[in-house]
Amino acid sequence: MTAQRLMLLDTASLYFRAFFGVPDSVRAPDGTPVNAVRGLLDFISRLVEEYQPTDLVCCWDNDWRPQWRVELIPTYKAHRVEAPRPDGIPDIEEVPDPLEVQIPVIVEVLGAFGISIVGADHYEADDVIGTLATNAKMPVDIVTGDRDLFQLVDDAAEVRVLYVARGVAKHERMTEHVVVEKYSVLPQQYADFATLRGDASDGLPGVAGVGDKTAASLLLSYGDLSGIRAAAADPGSALGPGPRGKILAAADYLEVAPTVVAVARDIDLGTPECALPRSPKDPEALAALAERWGLNSPVERLTKVLAGLTP
Repeated sequence: MTAQRLMLLDTASLYFRAFFGVPDSVRAPDGTPVNAVRGLLDFISRLVEEYQPTDLVCCWDNDWRPQWRVELIPTYKAHRVEAPRPDGIPDIEEVPDPLEVQIPVIVEVLGAFGISIVGADHYEADDVIGTLATNAKMPVDIVTGDRDLFQLVDDAAEVRVLYVARGVAKHERMTEHVVVEKYSVLPQQYADFATLRGDASDGLPGVAGVGDKTAASLLLSYGDLSGIRAAAADPGSALGPGPRGKILAAADYLEVAPTVVAVARDIDLGTPECALPRSPKDPEALAALAERWGLNSPVERLTKVLAGLTP
């Protein structure tokens, strides 16, 4: 019997990527665009074939901008509109109409396959991922284009991130070593690192004048944000006057930001069914959906990949 392995998909991250990466000429017989559906199915096929997970969950944004986070930092994701990112994919949360019409199709197709979709009211997919990864009894692969989830990387618990910022085909396997190599901080320090340096794409201002290098240096010296703030408040500490002033000036922000940046790990998700099916749960419904939406090729491919999984 194959060893168990859980794959957690940051689903919106993948279907946005598919929508902007697959030509919008990919349409159903009735003219409805299905490029996001097709791309997502192909991504799942590729990932499942390469990593052979026994369990897989499509984690869902029931709320992409939870009010409890906005109350702490009003700018949180407040400005997310269509704007180009370095990789050419718009940094967007407001769903374009041609994508919006595809989301119900994605839900139906995944349901017909029997692939689990899990979300939680008032929480983002990141929080669902954090909870499932933290409580998993098996190795975990998290598939995302979101760096915030690097905070979940844990070699001892066999949790790694498959980072798809450069594309699913060119994804990076983020282990503790890789996170340290790239950012000079440990994964467990990454949330504090992100808090300090800020993240324009999330509307997090960060500490004025503190970038990646200074944030990493402070964490190297003082361990975590609490240690940095304690050093800033202690006139006798070795913290220089420049960083000290910046940390003290950002006291209000630093009081609330860690709660916003930290991924939730203890949501009540019940006991979701995570096992990855070896064959479609509802073959007739799946065949009808494939025919209606012109998805025969990606549906056949994923069906074949699932059937080929090691028992």
